[in-house]
Amino acid sequence: MTGLNEGQQARADGGAGGWRAGLKASGRPGAANDPLLGAIFVIVAMALLAGLLSLGRYLALQGMNPLQVLFFRNAFCVVWMLPLLAWRGPSLFQTKQPKLYGARVVLSFISMMAMFQAVALIPIGEVTAIGFLSPLFGTAVAIMVLGERVHFRRWAALGIGFLGAMIILRPGLSEPGWGQWAALISALAVGGIGPLVKQLTQQDDADRVVFITNAIMTPLALVPALFVWQWPSLELWPYLAAMGLCAVLGHMALVRGYAVAEASLVMTFKFVRLPFAVAIGFLAFGEAIDALTWVGGLIIFAASAYVTRREAQLKLRASSRPAAGL
Repeated sequence: MTGLNEGQQARADGGAGGWRAGLKASGRPGAANDPLLGAIFVIVAMALLAGLLSLGRYLALQGMNPLQVLFFRNAFCVVWMLPLLAWRGPSLFQTKQPKLYGARVVLSFISMMAMFQAVALIPIGEVTAIGFLSPLFGTAVAIMVLGERVHFRRWAALGIGFLGAMIILRPGLSEPGWGQWAALISALAVGGIGPLVKQLTQQDDADRVVFITNAIMTPLALVPALFVWQWPSLELWPYLAAMGLCAVLGHMALVRGYAVAEASLVMTFKFVRLPFAVAIGFLAFGEAIDALTWVGGLIIFAASAYVTRREAQLKLRASSRPAAGL
């Protein structure tokens, strides 16, 4: 026994070839825990998803309705994945988890629709900072809807995260606009997506999860887009295609990150999305977020990372109790 999982052993066995084998193993359902590979996947995903936000903002500034941006984002995701469909055939969209996909699609649709509305109105760095509230929203929903018992430390983390949100939104000093509210709605929906993705990857590989989600969302997103439809000008099509590519590669990497790493580790490395988003926003649009938004984002992230890690520890303890009694 070496103590290495499949991906780690493959890398140890042989340089670049080992890394390729490790990457291939990471997409399989129920992939073994590999923290290093998980961290790399999440960092790459955050860079690509920050790029996706910047492209969405550019298209909105060019006059494209966010509902159309959402449709083309999903449509081009499917287009970019057609070679994978040709290679794998019908098995790519076969699953035994239709209910989980249904829940994920609903939450993803709400999240993305609100997110594209938000980036049309406020800097992408601010949207990203508010997005760190998602794990806290997930915990709050578990308390209110599922009736979970929560002790002082998790209540304290929720309170601290709320304080961070108030620092960003600054009620009383400036009224939150629709952009901030849309970012909050997006974060609320995202709060439930992470656990669903982790469940989906127990039976379905990462590429299947991404393909099925986008294949379902494309016709769903077309319906509201038809009410505001205007054909994009010729010069915008490359940006639409690039947005779809960033979405496909970013979500493939992120789903692989969820598959091979604990949720607490994924949350920790998600914070790199903020500096990526701020850098792209500054270089592409001349945007800068103020110091209070940075402070609020850091506070929210710290509280979210603590809650995610705490929940992972509690699950580990709960799963170990039966074995301890043997």
